[in-house]
Amino acid sequence: MALYTRESVERVKEAVDMVSLVGARTDLRRVGARHTGLCPFHDERTPSFSVNAEMGLYHCFGCGESGDAIRFVERTEGADFKEAVEFLSERFGVELQAEREDPRAEERRRRRERLLKLVERTTAYYARFLWESGEAGKARAYLAGRGLGDQVLRDFRVGYAPSAWDRVLLAAQRDGFTVEEVAAAGLGQRGSKGGFYDRFRGRIMFPLADARGRVLGFGARALREDQRPKYLNTSENDLYHKGRQLFGIDRARAPAAKAGHIVVVEGYTDVLALHQAGVPECVAIMGTALTQEQIAELARAAATVYMALDADPSGQEAMLRAARTAGTRGLELRVVAMPDGRDPAELVTAEGPEAFMSLLDSAVTVPEFEVRRVLSEADLASPAGRDRALAAVRPLVGAVPERTATRDELVRYVADRLDVPPTYVTTQLSASGAQAGGPPRRDSRQPRADGRAAPPTTQSSVEMVVRAERAFLAMCVSQPRLGASYLARLSDEHLSSDSLRRLRRYLEDHLLEPLSHLPDDDPSLAALVSDIVMLSEEQPSSEPALRLGFLQLELRRIERALRDARDERNFEQQRRLWGVREDVRSQMADVMGQVV
Repeated sequence: MALYTRESVERVKEAVDMVSLVGARTDLRRVGARHTGLCPFHDERTPSFSVNAEMGLYHCFGCGESGDAIRFVERTEGADFKEAVEFLSERFGVELQAEREDPRAEERRRRRERLLKLVERTTAYYARFLWESGEAGKARAYLAGRGLGDQVLRDFRVGYAPSAWDRVLLAAQRDGFTVEEVAAAGLGQRGSKGGFYDRFRGRIMFPLADARGRVLGFGARALREDQRPKYLNTSENDLYHKGRQLFGIDRARAPAAKAGHIVVVEGYTDVLALHQAGVPECVAIMGTALTQEQIAELARAAATVYMALDADPSGQEAMLRAARTAGTRGLELRVVAMPDGRDPAELVTAEGPEAFMSLLDSAVTVPEFEVRRVLSEADLASPAGRDRALAAVRPLVGAVPERTATRDELVRYVADRLDVPPTYVTTQLSASGAQAGGPPRRDSRQPRADGRAAPPTTQSSVEMVVRAERAFLAMCVSQPRLGASYLARLSDEHLSSDSLRRLRRYLEDHLLEPLSHLPDDDPSLAALVSDIVMLSEEQPSSEPALRLGFLQLELRRIERALRDARDERNFEQQRRLWGVREDVRSQMADVMGQVV
């Protein structure tokens, strides 16, 4: 590793504009000879962070963090001393002088600097060609069609590679670079017949920069349908390694530090569209595989990562894979539920920035995402389907630590979707834990040690819900005149299955003589009507019992509506439903003493 002379390091420190450097991380306000603002190293509401621009120092009177420009870059960029000095030298235009460098190391460093210079010059060439050439007209039209304005394209230095075979090669040679250097930088390659030509031709060019803004390679998008592949990246070389790259990280680092989070998307145009829409703290992984190196880079940028990948199976699986690694880095990972068939660029273009910001606000934790995905694919219309769904989500919820807000919220969500009491979900989780690590549970079909039959296993709460709904309909049949008024108040939202909803509609029309008009074309409904009529002969039929049965169905309906309001973040609807729920609970308490 090259060491830099003390004199050149001091020149770098003298050239630093501390207000500009620190101001990228926190808003500063001039107070006398100092600048003050909120500390970027700890959470606070009252500014206790101070910058002395003349002395080039900062200090926080709240957490005690202090230092010079180099220390600030080390802390905010996750850099070591050498990287921090190089960062500042590049930003403020001061040349560093190395001392006691190994000749081979010096040769590698100089070669790397030449390759970086070559890629940088090529970046400028592609950008100029996009805006000035007639050939790039279709590229400009395509980008405009994606809703991308000139400013954001210039900010990210988007360009266009001409279709000619050797424009970059010839320009590089004129500037003193060799064919070998063009190949080493990933800008050219040899053909099967021995010729050498530009790697990128007739494509839109997206520069891929590191966190310090140095372009290391390119992502190139085809314009013609017959061009393959659709996306072509720089090949792996001494500069560019795809697994370490995050598109837009150089522009996202400072906004992410201010926002306290960073947003991860899949494609280049997603980043550009979000940046243009006022969400600059975003980067792209250019695919769905998130590597350890990329996660480490995200961790240096912010403590919370929002994953806004496509809603297809590959995007969802990528989020789950990322979650397994993110936890080891101390990252909080949240999943943004993108609409099916739409990426962030399409969303903000069609519906505006507010649509994406709303999705960020409703992002969920990874356990919540997994549970929601399982339940969205489950058959919740039948008791058996809901039992299978509960069995599927039980290990997912059980993996979340107990006595945490996430666990409590998941239990409530599962209970709402399955239409069962939260206590039942909690009981099932406890039973699952006992089966996994505790003594085996007794088989209810086996006799007990004292010779008596064992008590039956606890009935599924899903089945209990269905039984309660059937009991209520049976009571309506047993007291048709009174039951008719309650059936009129009943809706499909009160019942948990399609079969019982069809039964309700049938009873509305045939309550006085339910067996006289059994449908010939619906044998399952006919059988259900017969079962309910038989059940009505056994069911208690007092008015308080009928009223209590309806209130129980009404309470479950309100709980489901509350769940939907929470999912939609409709706070006004939640407040209204809280009041309605308390009124129903009060009515239930009143009627409990009247049930005979």
